[in-house]
Amino acid sequence: MLHFNTILQIAKLINSRQISPVELTLSLLERIDKFDPYLKSYATVTSELALDTAKKAETEILSGHYKGLLHGIPIAVKDLCYTKGIRTMGGARVNVNHIPGFDATVVRRLAQAGAILLGKLNLTEGAMGGYHPDFPIPINPWSINHWTGSSSSGSGVATASGLCFGSLGSDTGGSIRFPAAACGIVGLKPTWGRVSRHGVLALAESMDHIGPMTRSVDDASIMLEVISGSDKKDPTTLCQPVSRMLSAPNQSLSNLRGIRIGYNDNFATSDIDNELANAIRQSVEILTGLGAELIDIDLPNLDEYILAWPILCTAEAVFAHRSTYPSQKKSYGPWFRGWLDKGATVTGAEYARANNLRAECNGYFQRAMKEIDLMVCPSMSAPPHPVTAEGLYGPMTDRPAKFQRFTVPFNYNGLPTLSIPCGFTKNNLPLSLQLVGHHLSERLLCQVGSAYQKITDWHRKYPDLNQIVENKSNNQV
Repeated sequence: MLHFNTILQIAKLINSRQISPVELTLSLLERIDKFDPYLKSYATVTSELALDTAKKAETEILSGHYKGLLHGIPIAVKDLCYTKGIRTMGGARVNVNHIPGFDATVVRRLAQAGAILLGKLNLTEGAMGGYHPDFPIPINPWSINHWTGSSSSGSGVATASGLCFGSLGSDTGGSIRFPAAACGIVGLKPTWGRVSRHGVLALAESMDHIGPMTRSVDDASIMLEVISGSDKKDPTTLCQPVSRMLSAPNQSLSNLRGIRIGYNDNFATSDIDNELANAIRQSVEILTGLGAELIDIDLPNLDEYILAWPILCTAEAVFAHRSTYPSQKKSYGPWFRGWLDKGATVTGAEYARANNLRAECNGYFQRAMKEIDLMVCPSMSAPPHPVTAEGLYGPMTDRPAKFQRFTVPFNYNGLPTLSIPCGFTKNNLPLSLQLVGHHLSERLLCQVGSAYQKITDWHRKYPDLNQIVENKSNNQV
């Protein structure tokens, strides 16, 4: 199953000329054509561009100009990322004719590394919780009636289904981690400012992150190194040099001795799904079995702080959409229109209070992580839940605090997180573990995550897409 190989595996085949970028790209495009009419992960497939880029990559490689591990690798990006001459909609009807005149910095950096863009991936409208009724809903390849995660749903579905070798997602309150967890893949949310947001449609700029979604931790390392770095066009990017994420294949630590892992069992397992709680505890045992030192950390109930997030996010979303809201309010779908309407009522005092709560929450995590290298918790509080098209199209619904307990704090403080598969439920739904590091500790997170994946095989289990095709006609979401 070539399409389920890792980037590292495919890169070795390309570099040794056992497979050509053109052959590989044609294979992926055929797979997209076969399965994506059912999965709905792509908003736009860029077949002609992909084949032209593949031919260029093949010529370069044959002439001895191999650029690195992404050269000739077919990938895809969330349809928030500007692509020159290719429409970028952000899941919104108001952007249906939006054709950028330049590439987002992340898209440009992937192209410079020789990656092949297969297309743009579907998402919820405006990168929030619901879809515009004019656009299709991506289907979870593990179960067609369960949540794919939001908002980078197309990225999660395409990556899990072998319709690309890696993708880009964005995360403002869980939008890399939710679809990574729901679709059984790896999601890496970098330190805020590590990756440029220039040319990426915003939701809430003070919390927006761009990061890779892949089927292995090593692959996420490869993509992150390419897209990271200071960018004059985004003054919020960090000036620190980019770490060499993957110094050599199989770069995981031989053991985790000396790594201090923070864990609070009450925070990680209270009031969440039992199967998930058990999987998290088993994962902690695996990490300590590799030699890591487990340190109990102190965290309070965070619900009050999580509930500040909608105030911050809705208000910032109104600013992000100021050119089309409220002037084109009727063009928005009921879910995201409700989100913007809510933001329009936020007062300055309410925003200030929410921002103060954000700062307090950051303070608790700063203290909790003072004596550790990273912490462990779930990526979300339950396996993917049942959904209906009616619910996903709106109107807007409020989420309980526990829904974002394991995501929002790390959008507040900008800490890097790594979500990795850690099991399946009895109903064959994916479960996900989250590692949280200090600022700019992505290399350590990926080394620990890679060590975990060397002795587990959850990331090597793949959905049966033929079963999806068979069931879809009789069981529509």
